[in-house]
Amino acid sequence: MTASPVQRRDADSVRVLTIDRPERLNALDRDTLEALDAAFAAAADDPQVRVVVLTGAGPKAFVAGADIAQMAALTPIQAHEFSTLGQRLMRRIERLPKPVIAMVNGYALGGGLELAMACHLRIAADMARLGQPEVNLGLIPGFGGTQRLLRLAGRAAALELCLLGTPIDAARALQLGVVNRVVAAAELEAETMSVAAQLAAAAPLALRGILDAVLAGGECPIEEGLQFETARFGLLFASEDMREGSAAFLEKRKPQFRNR
Repeated sequence: MTASPVQRRDADSVRVLTIDRPERLNALDRDTLEALDAAFAAAADDPQVRVVVLTGAGPKAFVAGADIAQMAALTPIQAHEFSTLGQRLMRRIERLPKPVIAMVNGYALGGGLELAMACHLRIAADMARLGQPEVNLGLIPGFGGTQRLLRLAGRAAALELCLLGTPIDAARALQLGVVNRVVAAAELEAETMSVAAQLAAAAPLALRGILDAVLAGGECPIEEGLQFETARFGLLFASEDMREGSAAFLEKRKPQFRNR
């Protein structure tokens, strides 16, 4: 049996997914996209999983892009289907009801940056390089890069990265708002797992409400976003976790959230 291109391990309530194609710098081919889609669907459905961390195997790359060797042979119709497959995965990650952290341990180029941007938080090693170099292949980003860069970093940065196709370093990515934190490569895993543990200890229903509200707010007029926020705010008052969090605050103790 062929080994899966996506490896999984659980650390308490944190699920770590590792794209395991280091010999191809973890490039995204069809099998890898489908394996990731299945892995994220399973994480969403597993009540024991509260946070997902996504990274790439090996010392060089998070994901160096789509698999160009496979992609170069596609017909226009097949390319449309490939883009649709990639965008479906990115949308699944973006809409996951649990926080997803991209642990960017190296190159995040093309589809790799698109994959990282679909995650809710991005923590990068200081030696990471990020970019949308598709223009150098006579292409445009196909997994949502133009749209998520626009929303994360603004029009000027989106045009700079997509039009020039030149990768940027992690410090520049932090300045643009493309990543949330930059740490030394030797500290990347510890920092990422520390953030994951903090999220895993938080109230799951509140985290889901935040994820839903921010996503909805980015896709609708502000009045609709505010209404959505108010509805979720009120709904959480019916949860046991809200009562527990309030009681713990008043009693000066650590809350024990139970996802209900």
